[in-house]
Amino acid sequence: MGEHVAAIRATVVALALWFGLAAGVAAQTSPAPQPLPKEQFDALVEAVKKAVAEELKAQGTPAKAAPEKAASAGTPGPDDQPDRIGVFGQQLRQALAGTPQLIDSLADLPHALDESATAGRSTGAFFSILLAVLAAALALELVLRAGLAHLKARLAVNVPPEKGIGSLLYLGALAVLDGVPVLGLWFAGELALGAAFTVAAQQQRLAYAALTALVIWRLYALVLRLIVRPDLPAARLCDIDDTEAHRLYRRVVAVLLFIICVRFVSSMLAATGMPDSAVAASRLLTSPISLVVLVWLVVASKTAAQQWLSGLGRTARFAGFIGRHWTGLAVSFVVVLEATLVYGVVTGHRNVPEALVLTINLVTGLLLFETLMQACVRRLDSQLAGFTPASSVPTLADVVARCVRIAVLIGIAVLISESWVVNVFGLVDAAAWRHMTRESNAAGITLFVAFVLWEVFRYATDSYLQRHLAGDAASTATRLGTLIPLLRVTVAIVLAVVAVLIALENIGVNVTPLLAGASVLGLAVSFGSQALVKDIVSGIFYLTDDAFRVGENIDCEKARGTVESFTLRSVRLRNQNGQIHTIPFGELGHVTNFSRDWAAADFNLRFARDTDLNKLRAATDKISADIMDVPELKEMLLEPLRMQGIAEVADNALVVRFKFVAHPGSPGKVQNEAVTRMLRSFPELGIEFAK
Repeated sequence: MGEHVAAIRATVVALALWFGLAAGVAAQTSPAPQPLPKEQFDALVEAVKKAVAEELKAQGTPAKAAPEKAASAGTPGPDDQPDRIGVFGQQLRQALAGTPQLIDSLADLPHALDESATAGRSTGAFFSILLAVLAAALALELVLRAGLAHLKARLAVNVPPEKGIGSLLYLGALAVLDGVPVLGLWFAGELALGAAFTVAAQQQRLAYAALTALVIWRLYALVLRLIVRPDLPAARLCDIDDTEAHRLYRRVVAVLLFIICVRFVSSMLAATGMPDSAVAASRLLTSPISLVVLVWLVVASKTAAQQWLSGLGRTARFAGFIGRHWTGLAVSFVVVLEATLVYGVVTGHRNVPEALVLTINLVTGLLLFETLMQACVRRLDSQLAGFTPASSVPTLADVVARCVRIAVLIGIAVLISESWVVNVFGLVDAAAWRHMTRESNAAGITLFVAFVLWEVFRYATDSYLQRHLAGDAASTATRLGTLIPLLRVTVAIVLAVVAVLIALENIGVNVTPLLAGASVLGLAVSFGSQALVKDIVSGIFYLTDDAFRVGENIDCEKARGTVESFTLRSVRLRNQNGQIHTIPFGELGHVTNFSRDWAAADFNLRFARDTDLNKLRAATDKISADIMDVPELKEMLLEPLRMQGIAEVADNALVVRFKFVAHPGSPGKVQNEAVTRMLRSFPELGIEFAK
């Protein structure tokens, strides 16, 4: 602002000199305008320059700065860009320069906490009471846990997966019993600290902060114990052996205690009014130690982590990937975490560390959630086994778990996106993000409901079809197997279109033009694709008439073969030689089905003219009875083999006809077996074939 004022003043002085000189010149000259002589012009320029320089000098601004600045305005060079590395290094040196202040602050800490002069307690009495209260609360938790151990052992007998849904109730009861000691610790600590610190405000805040840190530590340990269960293997929810479960629990609890203590010391320094440089120095000095401890935890827990994550990999692929590359991924993540924490301490920018810590917590929570979901699915599968007769069909528990998993993933994705997009990168401000999420909530719920409906429909159709395949209604099942693919496509299209339209309406998009455009487009397609419409309509009628099903052998005007699959407009037939024919429904024409209900097969054999027909009939009945004694052939036959009579009398032979009725697709095998037995047994009975 001062530079602008100086420039204005200089300009005013220059104009005054200009007008003063011009007035003097005008007074000395004639009324007719004359050109200004060169000497006077040069004198005018020097006077203006001198006046401007004196005015700028009086304001403390070098005279040469103005033209240089004006020359470089709007074109910043490389020197104008901040040296971020250099700035960070300077900030790091400044933070480390606070180490002497940290030492002085630690030395002055007893005096800072001494509130004996204000009806409080001395520093020694404060720490003595605080440690006694925390130790007593922790001892109370241990006593409560020991007292409930016998009851938990009795409940753990009923928690194996084969116990079904009831085992989930026992798991919930065990979780409540494990939570009671932690609740007792918190309640006892609150009462004791409330009675001990009633006057000293600063000591009271620190005491409650210490109790909060202790409760947080025990809550983390509680969550880990509910999953790992080192003392109750029967109730363990993750796939870890007993040895690794004990090791993992002890290591994680110890590391958590160390980290919480380090964070509490830093918070205590800040709460006692210590300089920011001292607090930053304390966090910088403890950061390498924290990094070493975390890296040790990652490497030491490699086996347990791989066992755990490999078990989760059956349904969560990302968990299996993390388990296979545990050491590299976890160590890299720990290094990045500590680096961002150091960056936040040095620069004062806490957005990146906070976003990274939130991401870690959410990913860890997702792994714990997946572990719990798998445990629940195992128990529900055991309870609901009768509702899903085939292992190839997803169970009801799998469907529910998939829907819940999608909802949780959406929620976690929104939280992570908000922390990075809004807080870190600043691509959208908080108000705009809240507006976006508020408008998109209804759309997201609509799409999620459509997904749930689709999953339920797919499970219902699969289960219904498999139940009929396992029962006596095989023909109904094959027809359903033919119709269900088309039904699924139709339902999927309808759900997708309706859900998308409702979602667009929820976010403020006018769908009326879309509906009108779709109607016009559909009309145009119907006029321009009459062959396609004909194929679709013909296919609907073929399927409605139940003309053929998947797996049946048919003969149409175009080809003959087994129905392999079909779409909305065509059917795929596989010929006995392996060729595949794709035929539009509109070109099928007359269809002959060779695989429906039953198939009557007859064949002729030539015998000598003097053959005894009664003897031949008896021999045929004997062969038919022998065939019926074969279980595989008996299941194929609907009516046994019979001699029909003489079909033809030739010059030197009697042509005799035989007939049987079998299931579609099996007459060839039955006929081959019958003829083989006739060729072997008839000559032994004196029945001769024609020569």
